[in-house]
Amino acid sequence: MTSSDRVIIFDTTLRDGEQSPGASMTKEEKLRIAKALERMRVDVIEAGFAIASPGDFEAVKAIADTIKDSTVCSLSRALDGDIERAAEALAGANSGRIHTFIATSPIHMQHKLRMQPDQVVEQAVRAVKKARNLCADVEFSCEDAGRSEIDFLCRIVEAAIDAGARTINIPDTVGYAIPHEYAELISQLINRVPNADKAIFSVHCHNDLGLAVANSLAAVVAGARQVECTINGLGERAGNAALEEIVMAIKTRHDLLGVHTNIDTPHILSVSRMVSGITGFPVQPNKAIVGANAFAHESGIHQDGVLKHRETYEIMSAQDVGWHTNRMVLGKLSGRSAFRSRLVELGIEMANETELNAAFARFKDLADKKSEIFDEDLQALVSETLSQDTPEFYKLVSLEVASKTGEVPHAHLVLSIDGKEVATDDQGSGPVDATFKAIEKVAQSGATLLLYSVNAITEGTDSQGEVTVRLERGGRMVNGNGADTDIVIASAKAYLNALNLMHMGTARAHPQVDGV
Repeated sequence: MTSSDRVIIFDTTLRDGEQSPGASMTKEEKLRIAKALERMRVDVIEAGFAIASPGDFEAVKAIADTIKDSTVCSLSRALDGDIERAAEALAGANSGRIHTFIATSPIHMQHKLRMQPDQVVEQAVRAVKKARNLCADVEFSCEDAGRSEIDFLCRIVEAAIDAGARTINIPDTVGYAIPHEYAELISQLINRVPNADKAIFSVHCHNDLGLAVANSLAAVVAGARQVECTINGLGERAGNAALEEIVMAIKTRHDLLGVHTNIDTPHILSVSRMVSGITGFPVQPNKAIVGANAFAHESGIHQDGVLKHRETYEIMSAQDVGWHTNRMVLGKLSGRSAFRSRLVELGIEMANETELNAAFARFKDLADKKSEIFDEDLQALVSETLSQDTPEFYKLVSLEVASKTGEVPHAHLVLSIDGKEVATDDQGSGPVDATFKAIEKVAQSGATLLLYSVNAITEGTDSQGEVTVRLERGGRMVNGNGADTDIVIASAKAYLNALNLMHMGTARAHPQVDGV
């Protein structure tokens, strides 16, 4: 295969994925995901939007300073301040990229930018040149390209390439395109832009009509050689093209597509679960590739066929994406060495012995509650351990809940608030409702509960329940996560985790910001 046969995988989970309302990640969580993406051999990691906030800047900088095998990218508008901030964050990168963009559709130019087409081209060229003077690798995006006029796209793309952009992204920003239409757009640009051979054409598709993956693959057939995507299809509104679906479609249908990626696919499942656990966005069971039912067969005819010959009903191997490969089940007799070894296999690195010891202690506590500890348990356990690195203004000391037929459920808690123990109790429509009301009686946070989600981490009645709580106050949101074999305790942990994040000032505004 030649380089022209390779599709570059550009992962934007840490930037566009985080724009999902409530999917906020800490710097440490972003770094964990970035390391996992690097291990999976993702070509480009879009680490964030450096100008957006001090937190985003620090996250991009930390990832740029750490990641060595993948290109680290920062998004920027076509503005001097954005580009300078991106370059500053990427200064320590082994391989860095500035990704600058400006809107090109008539509706965006008129109503958002309030600029004439000539002004937009001029600003795009100025931005690309400035970025190119600060960073050798520059990508230029035509925001809302899917609704832009082809003649204007040809003009601005040619100018951006002349200015030094070596990747040109043609995003379907609002998920409006249909596959054959989108493929024709990419084909026309490649054929009509005189200097198209000097750049790689990229696509970034949103899933508003459920066509993000289909549009991306159609664009690849038309000549695009970079696909921008996210783990689990995470992203604002209906999400983005799912990395796992793009990669496995290319691998499974090489006979038709004739291209390949560098992705080490057996890591797909573990990275999917890591992202799900950190963001609190569970993967639905029937999700392609990484859903719990993706390789399950209940129909007798299907089961019989698979047992006789796997390919009768399975078009790819479950092991190829990480299902049941080197699966080690741990228990209470497992030692520190086995625990550490499995974390390494899952791509989880603990910063120091203190973190490892804390995680191992939680592992032993969990092993006393359930007989077998699975990979999913370890992901949740590590996430919870690392979340404790931040100061806990609110901490659960004890919880007692009474729920009886014909009686109003009642919760009694002892909380540690800034180091001082406080007892509280309340009633509610159920044990979780009573618990939350009891917490709020003393916390008086003034927050509104936007989401309460429960997900069983593994199978069986002794499974840990993973709870996500989303709180909003003053237009700012936080996600809190908690896991425990007792779902009420997990719920209390999640609520208190959200309150702690809110207390620390890590709540972020609704993330529908400019972007591609």
